[in-house]
Amino acid sequence: MGGATRDDGFTAYVSGRRAHLFRTAYLLCGDPHRAEDIVQTALAKLYVAWPRASRADSVDAYVRRVIINSHLDETRRPWRRESPTEDDRLDRAAPAGVTPEDSDALWTALRQLGPKQRRVVVLRHYWGLSVEETAADLGVSPGTVKSQTSAALDRLRSTLLDDRVDAGRDTIRGGRR
Repeated sequence: MGGATRDDGFTAYVSGRRAHLFRTAYLLCGDPHRAEDIVQTALAKLYVAWPRASRADSVDAYVRRVIINSHLDETRRPWRRESPTEDDRLDRAAPAGVTPEDSDALWTALRQLGPKQRRVVVLRHYWGLSVEETAADLGVSPGTVKSQTSAALDRLRSTLLDDRVDAGRDTIRGGRR
């Protein structure tokens, strides 16, 4: 009887959070196929640890940590060092109020961040974690989280502003012809 309860709780958690977990993995790695592998690995580990994890203060925190560790394990494997191509982009709906061009520019800029900066941005701004929670999930100091966040946001801002300036130049040039 305990197995049915375990499965029911696990199934309910996964059905409610799987899309969010997938988006987290995708934001970390930038490749939908690798993201699916990372989520599958994380869910297999979660299932094994479900009796303990379900009693934890936050199942989400546990799964986030497993996803981050699974992503790190994937990046350490030599056959996983290839770069995703533009054709591998995930079909996704743009957030309300964001043009498709802006959404594409944001995804492109996010993929240009280094893996450490991308992890910090995903945890801080997608998951909405505090500096301390992010530091604990990544196993780094709060100062590292702050400096990585600052550098990542500066780079995103610079990349996105450069794209807008370039797009404006193209529009002006196109209008003169």
